[in-house]
Formats: sequence, C-alpha cells, structure tokens
Amino acid sequence: MEKKKIRLLAVQMESAIGDIDLNIETVRNLLRANLEKYGGADFVFLPELWTAGWDCPSLPKCAETLEDAKSVRMLKEIAKEYGVNVLGGSFVRKKGDRLFNSCPIINRRGEMVCIYDKNHLYSYNGDTENQYITAGASPVLAEIEGVKLGISICYDIRFPEIYRAYRKAGADILVNMAAWPKSRKIHWDTLTRARAVENQTYMVALTQTGLLANGEENLGHSLIYDYNGQILDEIEEIEGGIYAEIDLDKMYDFRANCNILNDIKNSYEVITK
Repeated sequence: MEKKKIRLLAVQMESAIGDIDLNIETVRNLLRANLEKYGGADFVFLPELWTAGWDCPSLPKCAETLEDAKSVRMLKEIAKEYGVNVLGGSFVRKKGDRLFNSCPIINRRGEMVCIYDKNHLYSYNGDTENQYITAGASPVLAEIEGVKLGISICYDIRFPEIYRAYRKAGADILVNMAAWPKSRKIHWDTLTRARAVENQTYMVALTQTGLLANGEENLGHSLIYDYNGQILDEIEEIEGGIYAEIDLDKMYDFRANCNILNDIKNSYEVITK
C-alpha cells in the first residue's frame, strides 16, 4: 500500500436476528464478492453487531469469547486470503461475566491489532443495550501501516468529543459502524457528515440494512466522506459494498491551508450572567 493513497471498502448487510452462523456465511460471501469486484482493498469495514442483529435481548446468545469467536476467525481468514486490513464491525464479546459490543481490528496477516469496545450504550425508546452490554473505557486509535483510524460504534456518533479527541491524536480516518434505524435518517446523515467536516478528516459511516426484530427497519445508507464533507460513495437499502480511493496528502494540504485546531481555546468555561 502506498501510504498516502488508500483503498477503502465498506460492506453493508442485513443481519438475521440471533443467527450467528447464517450471518457469518452472509458476510463471508459479501466480503469475497466485493473484494473481487473492486480488485482488493487496503481497509475493509463491517457494520455494528453484524453477527447478532440489533435486538438487545438476543445479544447474550450470540456472545463469543475473543479466543473462540467464530466470527473473528472468519475475518482473520479473509484478511490473510485477500491481504486486507479488517475493521470488523462489532460482535458480542464475552469477557468473564460481562458482555461488550466490540470491534476487532485485524491486519493483513490475520493478526489482532487491537479491539474497541463501544463507549456509549443506546438505551432509549425501548432499547436496552445497557442492560446487557458493559461500556468501553476509552477511545481507541488504531495505527496500521502508518494510517491512524479513530474507531467508534453507532451511538458514539452523538458525542463529538470522542472525534475531536481522535483528530487531536492525529486521526487520518474516522469510522462509525452502526445498526441505525430508518426513523432517524436525518440524524445519521447530519451527524456523520458533521464529524468529517468539523475534524477535516475522511469518514466511513457504515450501517446495516433490513428489518429489525420489533418491525422497525435499519436505515441502509452507508457512506464514505472526504475531509470536506463530500460523499465519495454511498449505498441505499440493499446489501453490497461502497468503495473509495483516498489521498491523505490532499487532506494534509487542506488542513495546512485552514487548520481549525489552531483556533481551539484551552477552556470553554461558560459564564452565566
């Protein structure tokens, strides 16, 4: 991989609620088909909870330990077979007596680089993620082959502080992997673009498509933005992939001409009068 020019592939899919084996087969087939379609990639991205689907009461039965996870084993096989770095969406990770909503990051050799546990748990409007999942302790900036990726999952997108922290830490690409409902499409499109624009950073915003257990639908509108908020590729309510070749040098030049980080104040203490 030429360090400054990078090929990104994000795969959108519909999860079968609670059927981990079927979901693994679906993702395996989608990854292979899209990697062959686009002639490979440097980084591949998957959506949140693709192994389980978004149905909180179903999460415990899809839990896997990191050491024995069938889903992670499949992603490692794909990484080695196609020579691609994989940001594996998320799976339900069991650690002791706790469950985490975890994103595995795997390099081209099929080795685990790091893991990100979702920091903010969505538990409103009938959802109960916090009854089953433990929140992660901190953000994780994954550095692979000199490229720095700021990882986030779904509800994290509503907390701009995490993305600003990534940008300050040197992020080249921001990533949000989600299972986002169609009823909040305006929020998704607005927040994902805003994170790219306000941080002058490439952004991969990936969600599931298809029906949810309660009859609500996943949005199915995954996008790749550039550092100026322009859409490089997008997909609507189907299974498939989006692809972009990005140039980090262009982003660095853009920042050099107008680096908003230079104007951040040390404190934003509010004065009430």
